Amino acid sequence: MATISIENVRKNFGAFEVIKGVSFEVADGQFAVLVGPSGCGKSTLLRMIAGLESVTKGNIKLDGKRINDVPPDQRGIAMVFQSYALYPHMTVAENIGFSLDLKKVPKATIRKEVGQVAELLQLSELLDRRPSALSGGQRQRVAIGRAIIKQPRVILFDEPLSNLDASLRVQMRAELQRLHQALRPTIIYVTHDQVEAMTMADTIVVLNQGNVAQWAHPIELYRRPRSTFVATFIGSPRMNLIKGIIASKELMPSFTAAEGWTVPLAGRDLAAMHLQSAWLGIRPEDIRLVDANSEADLSGKVVIVERLGAETYVNVVKGRETLLVRVQGDIAVRPGDTVQLAFDRAAFHLFDQADQVFPA
Repeated sequence: MATISIENVRKNFGAFEVIKGVSFEVADGQFAVLVGPSGCGKSTLLRMIAGLESVTKGNIKLDGKRINDVPPDQRGIAMVFQSYALYPHMTVAENIGFSLDLKKVPKATIRKEVGQVAELLQLSELLDRRPSALSGGQRQRVAIGRAIIKQPRVILFDEPLSNLDASLRVQMRAELQRLHQALRPTIIYVTHDQVEAMTMADTIVVLNQGNVAQWAHPIELYRRPRSTFVATFIGSPRMNLIKGIIASKELMPSFTAAEGWTVPLAGRDLAAMHLQSAWLGIRPEDIRLVDANSEADLSGKVVIVERLGAETYVNVVKGRETLLVRVQGDIAVRPGDTVQLAFDRAAFHLFDQADQVFPA
C-alpha cells in the first residue's frame, strides 16, 4: 500500500489560517484517525491529502514523493464521503463498478471484481437493488465498495458513520475493522467521535484549532495525555479536572483544590513547583466510593446517578466542584446521599497553567 507523510502543512482561506503547520506520518497499512472538535481542520486536511484542496505551505508525500501538485485522479487515493453520493438510477453492482466502467474495463472483468468486492462487504444478495431500496448501513457499504474496487493505495474516510443511528455505527465500526484486517490498506479516517477513534485506530492524531495537540497510539493518548485538551477529549466519560495549587513542604508535595481539600503527591519531585497553580486530572474509573470506616480523600453529595447496566456513573458535588465517578452497575446509591471518595493516587495527571504536564 503506501505511507503518507504530512510535513508542516498549512492551509489558508484568504487571511484565515485553518491548518497551522501540521506534521505527522501514517505508516503503510495503518488505520489512522484524525479526531477533534468541529472546526479544528480535520476534513480540510483530509481533502488536501485527496487533492481536493490546495496546500498553502508544506508538503504532502506519498511513499516519499511530494504529491502537492498531483491531480486527484492520479494519486491512487480513494475517498468515502459523509454523504453516500450513490447514483440513484444505478443498481448496487453498477454503482460499485462505475469507476471501472469509465476506464473501459471489459464487462466480464467488472462483473468478477464487483462480485469479489460484494462478497467482502456482504452485498452479494443486493447487487440488483437500487440505493432507494437499501438501509443506511447498506448504502455506506456500497460507497466503500465503490472506493476499494479501484484498489487504491490509500483510502480516506470523511465521517462516514455520522448519518447512521447508534446501533448501525457500532456494526459499521466492526465491519470497517474487518475490512482493514482483510485488505490491510492504509486508511485515514476523520471523525469528531473519540469512541470511534479509540475503537478502530492504530494511531490517533488529535487536532485542536488547526494544530496537532498529540499524536500517538490510542492507549498512549488515554494514559499519558500531554495537555488538558487531550486529557478531556480522549476518554468517555471525560477525565475530571480540578483546579488548585501545588505545595511542597519538607519534600512532601501535595495538591490543594480550590475547595480546600488536599491530597498528597508522594513520589513526585515537585519542590520547584511550590505554590504554583495547577490542574489535577483523574479519570472516573480511578475514583472509588468507600464506606465511612475506610480512609477517604474527601466526602461529597450525590446529585445525579446514571445507571447503564454493567456500570453506573455517579456525579458527586464538593462545594462548586463536580466529580464524575464510574462504579459497578448495581451499587446502592441515590441522589442526596453523602458519599466518601478515595482516589487512586498513582493515576493522577498534573498540568500547569501553561498546559504542560508535570513530571511523573
